[in-house]
Amino acid sequence: MKQMITLICSVLVFSGLQAQNAASGANTTVTEAVTKDLKTNVVTIEEADKMLTLNETEHDFGKIPQGKPVTTIFEVANMSKTPLKIANINASCGCTTPEWEKDKTIAPGEKTKITVGYNAAAEGPFTKFITVSYNETQTKQLIIKGEVWKTPGSSAPENKGLNDLKN
Repeated sequence: MKQMITLICSVLVFSGLQAQNAASGANTTVTEAVTKDLKTNVVTIEEADKMLTLNETEHDFGKIPQGKPVTTIFEVANMSKTPLKIANINASCGCTTPEWEKDKTIAPGEKTKITVGYNAAAEGPFTKFITVSYNETQTKQLIIKGEVWKTPGSSAPENKGLNDLKN
């Protein structure tokens, strides 16, 4: 009986070692495949900068009247060899509204536009930041700035001397 138990235990231990060796070999193959895949998809900083090339990264509206929304257009070009997908664009506050073609993939050499609107509600200087997220891991920052001047609360006073000119 002892021999039978010893034989069964030996078979189980041997089977366990064989399974562990097979799994270890499979893990090595998976690791090699992932490493090879990562090496082929590496993007350099220079290539990432070429992916989302902008005509300007900062726009100055100058002096604008209070209560009058303004917009500007940032032109985007893909100067890399990799397709570009703008995943999201976030503004630093609710007074800034970015618009873009959300489902568009920009092929190498193609261009698109990002329209940024600003609602000039508060008086004084402003600087707003817009973050563009693209190709899953890259980001670029756009800046809009200017100064909002307060519009008069009432219309110009009546010119009484105008009636004298009409007669």
